[in-house]
Amino acid sequence: MKSYIWPLGNRVSHILMILFFGTAYILGDMDHQLKNHVIFGLSFGVLVLFRIAWGFLGPHYSRFSDFNFKLKDLARYLLNIFSSKEKYEGHNPASSYAIIAMLILATLAILSGMLAYGIEENHGIFAFLHSARFKEMEFFEEAHELFANLFLMVVIAHVAGSLIDKFIKKNDAIDSMISGYKHTLNPIKIETTLAQKIFQVLWVILSLYGLYFLLTTKDNLFIASYNQPVSYASLNADFDNECGSCHITYPPYLLPKESWVKMMNELDDHFGDDASLDEQTRVAILDFLEKNSAETSTHKAAFKITKSLKDSDETIIAVSSTPYWKAKHKDIDSKVFDTQAVKSKANCIACHKEIDTGLLEKDLIALLKGLHA
Repeated sequence: MKSYIWPLGNRVSHILMILFFGTAYILGDMDHQLKNHVIFGLSFGVLVLFRIAWGFLGPHYSRFSDFNFKLKDLARYLLNIFSSKEKYEGHNPASSYAIIAMLILATLAILSGMLAYGIEENHGIFAFLHSARFKEMEFFEEAHELFANLFLMVVIAHVAGSLIDKFIKKNDAIDSMISGYKHTLNPIKIETTLAQKIFQVLWVILSLYGLYFLLTTKDNLFIASYNQPVSYASLNADFDNECGSCHITYPPYLLPKESWVKMMNELDDHFGDDASLDEQTRVAILDFLEKNSAETSTHKAAFKITKSLKDSDETIIAVSSTPYWKAKHKDIDSKVFDTQAVKSKANCIACHKEIDTGLLEKDLIALLKGLHA
């Protein structure tokens, strides 16, 4: 006989969690989609928070106290996973542990992601932590990736178990997460109180509204950028006039002091051209570049570039020759840099809009047609 086990909140949130996490995970590998990656990750986080609360406030079988955490039952279930025909009215032992593991890993992935977004990118509610101490906090990005990948592994194991349950054991756990009904030995009907019904409606509405709000509100506190554009003409007119007359004014934080010193000492052969300056102007520009070089910046790119040059035997003066730049652009067909739209690897502004104002925001990356190989 069929029994009503899973109320609306469980079923709808289950589907939304799959969609939100899946989207966030896919976008995570695309630099130009960082903001949307964060938006879907945060929306997934809203669902996780509600599901945790539901574990204490929900009806029978939805509460954590109704999960089967007996190790002997888990061992028996796993040892007989392909043969046992035992039915469970709620969650089986394996899914009980899987759900708890997923909720813990999801919480850690979201929190570490928000910290990385604030510390490394200077965005969101943890942007106040963005400072010179970033060099000591790089592990948040790695932790975020670790927790997200572990979460995915548990999800895959959970899905595999569900498929075994459906196609080998011929049970209806998957179907029940759509309809709410399961075949049980005895008739069961889960009743929800008015407060639980209201909670479920808020659960769904707020998670969807949260996604809409984040997607449509540019400067909300969860994704707002605290990186401000600068006017190099105001900061150092010589730098803007002399360097900007031939190419874009590259942010000084894109190279370390040693590279700027070498470049400014060899202006008579500046990438094949004579860019010599009078001594007073040269010294003034070099002083500005040294004071604003990669070592003095809290920008993520500055730290990454400096780190990538740490073991280099030569002093590199071209940003596009740094190991970090090469790694970030390795998937781009080299022919793209010869196109009319880009012209050379040095023309950063072709894709990185507003880089000449010191902004190297992932949200400002404009992918050109045919950019990738």
